[in-house]
Amino acid sequence: MENRNRNTAIMLIVAGTFFLLGKLIGFLPVSALILIWLGIYKVRNDGDSKGYIVLIIGAVLLLGNHLTIVIALILISLGYFLIQSKKVQRDGSYLQNQTFIESIKWDREPWVLKSMSRWSVIGEVRMDLSMALQDELETIVMLQGIIGDIDIIVPEDYGILLEANVLVGRIGIGEEKDSGMLNKRIWRSANYETSEHKLKLIVTYAVADIEVKIL
Repeated sequence: MENRNRNTAIMLIVAGTFFLLGKLIGFLPVSALILIWLGIYKVRNDGDSKGYIVLIIGAVLLLGNHLTIVIALILISLGYFLIQSKKVQRDGSYLQNQTFIESIKWDREPWVLKSMSRWSVIGEVRMDLSMALQDELETIVMLQGIIGDIDIIVPEDYGILLEANVLVGRIGIGEEKDSGMLNKRIWRSANYETSEHKLKLIVTYAVADIEVKIL
């Protein structure tokens, strides 16, 4: 009974948010964003090729009918990224990159973890922190963009602070998974304060599927 009431409450909140955003920016753009997220979700979790069809339909709806809104969203996102990057990366010694499409697969061999800020319209990121060589006491990684598929593997003894924000999408941390609109999660590992090396990971996308796996 308790789970049923909780699910009903979530459905009401999602429905209300949908109508509110639809009133503000139009129902078609909101529906397109939801289709894009569903496409990413189906491809990622079910390996279903139909997910690509759903993703393409959402992208066509968004681009074909509201190109001005899409361009505005990209410009706002990039401007926000540049401002936030300077605020977050305070010491100035970090890598910064902006690109249209980015694919990062740091999960196959050892790699060096450095402070960085990366922005993309479409981003695919795979990071296995068990293979990372961290040469800074405190590393800050900021990932931002419009559409993202983010997969982070975190060893149990790793000191990490995660701040994840998505307009439409899913955030999964371990066994906890939250889907919907205006989704935000802040999570830190149990040993974050005592860890010799710390990683602060900031992830912000308009539409995204963010998965943090704890080893």
